[in-house]
Order: sequence, then C-alpha cells, then structure tokens
Amino acid sequence: MKSPLLSLPGAVPAEGVDEGVAAHYGDLFREQRALADGTGFVDLSHRGVVTVTGEDRLSWLHLLLTQHVSDLPAGLATEALILSSHGHIEHALYLVDDGTTTWAHVEPGTAGALIGYLDSMKFFYRVEVADRTGDIAVVHLPAGSIAEVPEGTVVRETAYGRDLFLPREDLEEYAARTGHPAGLLAYEALRVEQHRPRLGFETDHRTIPHELGWIGTAVHLQKGCYRGQETVARVQNLGKPPRRLVFLHLDGSEVHLPAAGTEIRLAADGPDGRRIGFVTTAVRHHELGPVALALVKRNVATDARLMAGDTAAAQETVVEP
Repeated sequence: MKSPLLSLPGAVPAEGVDEGVAAHYGDLFREQRALADGTGFVDLSHRGVVTVTGEDRLSWLHLLLTQHVSDLPAGLATEALILSSHGHIEHALYLVDDGTTTWAHVEPGTAGALIGYLDSMKFFYRVEVADRTGDIAVVHLPAGSIAEVPEGTVVRETAYGRDLFLPREDLEEYAARTGHPAGLLAYEALRVEQHRPRLGFETDHRTIPHELGWIGTAVHLQKGCYRGQETVARVQNLGKPPRRLVFLHLDGSEVHLPAAGTEIRLAADGPDGRRIGFVTTAVRHHELGPVALALVKRNVATDARLMAGDTAAAQETVVEP
C-alpha cells in the first residue's frame, strides 16, 4: 500500500520489499540523528498487521509460536517466530496483546501467507484471525520519544521504541502534529547498529534461530511443543548452528555499499579465496560510517579480517561461534 506520507516534502520512495513508504526525506544523517536522540517518527505503514481475537487466542498461539505467550500480560511486547518442520524460519511476528486482541505486525507482503497458515491450524479453537493491513498503519516512535500517543491506540513498547497500531485514516493527521519524519534508511541504519535481524534480510530458506541470536528474544527454550522445536532443542543441547551473524565495519573509502548477497571471503585468501558467508544488510550510519550485518560460517575466527566483495571489513561478534 502506498503511504500518503510520500507526499511530504523531500520524500524519496523506498524500493523492493519496502516499496510504499519513504526511504528518506532528503537528509539521511539528520533523520538518523533525530531517531537516535528520541525525536521524530518512522512511517512503517507498509508492514502487514494481523490480529487474533477469541478467548482461546493466547493458548492457541502458544501451540504455534516459538515464544511463550499462553500467559502474556496485556501491554507486554514480545516477538515470536513460526518455523518449518525442519526448524527453518518462515515468519517473524512482533506482538502485543491488549486484553481482548493479540496484535502483530509482520514483514510487508507476508500477512497473507501467515494468515493462511494460522487459519489452517484453527481446528476447534475459539479464535478469529484477521488481516488489518488495510485499516491499520504501523508508526514507530524511537526510544526516548515524548510524542503524544492518541488515546485508545494499541502500543507495542520495547527497548528500541514504541510501535503504534494507528488507524490508517489518521496517519496524515498524526504525522502533521508529531514532528519531522525519518525514512526507512534511517530506521534500518539503527537496526543494523543494534544487531537486530530482519526476516527476508538476515534470513534465507535454511536459516535457523540460533544463527541470528533469536534464542531468548523470539524463541523460548522452556515452553511446550511447536513445529520445528526438535531442531531448536537439538542445536541448543547437542551442537552448534552452521552459521553465525556478525557485524561488519566496512572500509569507508569505498563509494558503494556491498549489496545484499555479496560474497564474503577471508582477506588473507585474496580474491580467489573460498566463500565463507555473505552480506545481508549494509547501511551508512551517521556515526559509525558504512556498516553491515552478515552471515558467516561458524568456524570463521572472530578476529579474522574479511573482504565483502572488494570491500575490506572488520568483524564484531554478534552470535558466539
């Protein structure tokens, strides 16, 4: 869905999966600094919104999700995954329950597949699943923001800020009285700095939660059975994941950022060395310069100097080998 905020001065549309909202409003670093300082807001109205109602909603979701949600208190934010039978990540949900409804925002374009799966698992449970993307827009307020939240708005509050589930018809009015907007590039730069993985960016068809550090934040290790749990338990108790997420400091003299999927090699092996990983998200940060998240083989030394394509890179450990 195309956001009405693309008509704001300076708005440059995002591309790819984030099409429909602004990549930036003319000053990427100013927008980043504003978010880091707790001011402004981010239009995330392209994200899918799914709700689950009914008296069995939490106990039912508890059976399907990687997170412990059977007793989720009203207003407490959490995140959860849906895995394949082999433990590979299929969906990521950012959840909050308001006492009568469980709200989730999900990656753009994934709500339909998610609802299809949830509907197939309803059986005799007293639940109703709905796609609310058409009438609800997600707006992000950064940590420390003192911006007003309209009365009655469902809010998902985390250490990184607040996600508002705002009636889509109120989006323009809310933006007009909330201050300067920040685009998706600023939001993504802070996400990368915070080492937070994103479905479809840091994941591929064979990603398991351990590789991205989602154990604990999105995967609860002491809950009951769910699809893919066998893989989670086996890796947790008996082995190590084949890959691990790393944070890269990229050579700032390069004009272009390495694209997602750019192959990573050991610098010592030269341009003909074997592939040991790939870039998932690369951004320009207002303080750190060019940085990236990447997946590399687990046994890559934590102090090894790397090359992301033709760009030199130094790594910081996100997931321990």
